[in-house]
Amino acid sequence: MESKVKIRNVRSTPRKARLVADAVRGKMVGEALNLLDLSIHKKVAVDIAKIVKSAMANIQSKHSETTVNVDEFRIKEIRVDAGQVMKRYRARAKGSASGILKRRCHISVTVAN
Repeated sequence: MESKVKIRNVRSTPRKARLVADAVRGKMVGEALNLLDLSIHKKVAVDIAKIVKSAMANIQSKHSETTVNVDEFRIKEIRVDAGQVMKRYRARAKGSASGILKRRCHISVTVAN
């Protein structure tokens, strides 16, 4: 059994999201969710936990006739890719402006047993 879930345009930079994704890559789902609950200082951990829970819900809905145990499944793949970039400007000295890049990312998770 396998489930793939993708979330797009998460308002976090890919570099920061990859730090959290690397921490849970290859772990069992129960252990990964506990780790994500403990990493409260990273805002993107909430989004990644939501994706993992969604993947498990997909597996449970596909196989509703059997009971699905969370501890049997592993995060097979988790990928963080760059998304759209919002471009903003900030006023600087002498009437000039400097650019600000507000980056986003796409996160995809594959859960399998």
